[in-house]
Formats: sequence, structure tokens, C-alpha cells
Amino acid sequence: MKRPVFIALDFPDAKTTRLFLNDFLKIADKPAIKIGMELFFAEGPEFVRELHRQGFTIFLDLKLYDIPTTVGHAVASIAKLNVQYLTVHAAGGTKMLRQAVANKGKEMKLLAVTQLTSFSEADMQATQLTSSSMTENVIHLAELAYQSGIDGTISAPLEAGFIQKKTNDSFLRITPGIRLTGDSTDDQNRITTPEKARELGATGLVVGRSVTKSNDPVAAYQRVLLEWSN
Repeated sequence: MKRPVFIALDFPDAKTTRLFLNDFLKIADKPAIKIGMELFFAEGPEFVRELHRQGFTIFLDLKLYDIPTTVGHAVASIAKLNVQYLTVHAAGGTKMLRQAVANKGKEMKLLAVTQLTSFSEADMQATQLTSSSMTENVIHLAELAYQSGIDGTISAPLEAGFIQKKTNDSFLRITPGIRLTGDSTDDQNRITTPEKARELGATGLVVGRSVTKSNDPVAAYQRVLLEWSN
């Protein structure tokens, strides 16, 4: 999957998720899906295995952040689920990131979260007691991840081009905060459209409510693909 588009399955349980995915099982190319903490903590590893058996490419978004040994052991356990992508926090530092890389196996790609797309620059500066700009902070964390052997970052689309310049073309730049034109921004601050994200240098997208809250999710997903690929 060269330029993935992940649908964020931000649902409370397996039943709701299965109902949503029913229509997607009927299309030829199944979408890639992102399972976050809400769904994973509600349903656990077995539901991940179920979706894997159905042929979905799975991105497990757990944002691991702990001491290096604990994160390393967690990554080794998650690797047994055969998910293709997993997130860790870049702020965990070089030792933690390298421990994660050492335990991920060959098939799984690790993505480092830089700053949440719900954060504005002012939020970040106040919360983390820093005077650095959002761009400076994200670039710093992306470079830590790159130097530690991580496969890519999760960051807002607006930072993708800056990350590319400080890493290389093969370093993945997966961007949440994607909205179709006319959609509500909800609790996101640093957002853009699929087309604009591509122009800014993103290599993959995470799309949630623009698809999951649509009256026709399959059509909304296909619209995202069209904007992303043109």
C-alpha cells in the first residue's frame, strides 16, 4: 500500500464497527482502517484478529509512551497481531523509539506521533511550557524519530513538507486532520483537504468523521480517494 488512506474507526464497540464496515466489505479494494484506543480497549486483540482475517490493512493507533523496556515489550506483543502500522509517541525520546524499533519485527511499520492535530500552537506552548513554534517542535520530534529508525510520522498536513526536507522521501508522512470541503472541523485545529494534504507532501491520510459520519460512507471514502489521487 504505497499511499494509504486509513478510515478512523472511532466507534465504541465491535457491533457498531461491523455495521459500519458492512458496505465496505462489498467493494473490490477494502480500505485500510485505523483502530484507536476507544475501540481497542473496548474489544481487545481478538477483534483486531477478526478484521485482519477479513483482509483489512490495519493501523493500530495506541500512541505508546512509557519507559523504553515497557514500550519494547508492548511492541513485541502487538507485532503478534499482524497489524501493518502502530503508533508510538516521539516525545518518548530516542531510547524509547529505538527499543520500539528493535521489537517490531519485519512486517510492521512504526509511526511516531509528533503533536496532536487538536493542539493549536498556543495550546502546545502552554501545555508543554515551550516557546518553540509548532513547526519547530514537530520538525525536532520528526528528526528524533527518523534518526531512531522509525518508519514515519503522524502529524498535521501543514508540517508534512517540512518533515520531508529534514528526513527523506521514503520516510512516511501520515496526516490526520483531513476534511472534505464543507465538513465541520469539530475538535481539530490544523486541518486541510485530501488534495491540499497531497500538495503539502503527505504520503498517507487518516480520515474519520468526513467518512464515518457521512450519509453515504462509501461514496465519501471514494471522494477522498479521488481528491487524494488527482
